[in-house]
Amino acid sequence: MSIRPSLPLAGLLLAVALPLSAAQPGAAKGAPLSGCAAKQAAIEAKLETARSFANEGQVAGLEKALSEVKEHCTEAGLLRENKQKVIDSEREVSEREKDLRKAMGKGDPEKIEKRKAKLAEARAELEEAKKGLEQAQAQ
Repeated sequence: MSIRPSLPLAGLLLAVALPLSAAQPGAAKGAPLSGCAAKQAAIEAKLETARSFANEGQVAGLEKALSEVKEHCTEAGLLRENKQKVIDSEREVSEREKDLRKAMGKGDPEKIEKRKAKLAEARAELEEAKKGLEQAQAQ
């Protein structure tokens, strides 16, 4: 038994894939986008999706964001932003660790589990921020 996509499904896949590949010109050549170009491509892809769903509010916000990126984005600025994200994430992890210690002191198992989950989430965000900083520094 062979599974073949229906014509409307195939059209939908093309409608989604074409704008995404057009928004990332380097992707077709195998060169991954980075820095401001990657940021611009990501916004353009979201903009195409918002337009396809006629989401006017989101389109307006994304057009403004795209304009800001085109006008003000610099590699040095991205590096600064990424460094700040790491600092903020480290602060968040520290705060979540303090909250967990406090909950453990009280001995409430439900609060302890909740605080552990929050700490794990903060640590994951810190790792993402560190990856972003590494990518920005590699440029």
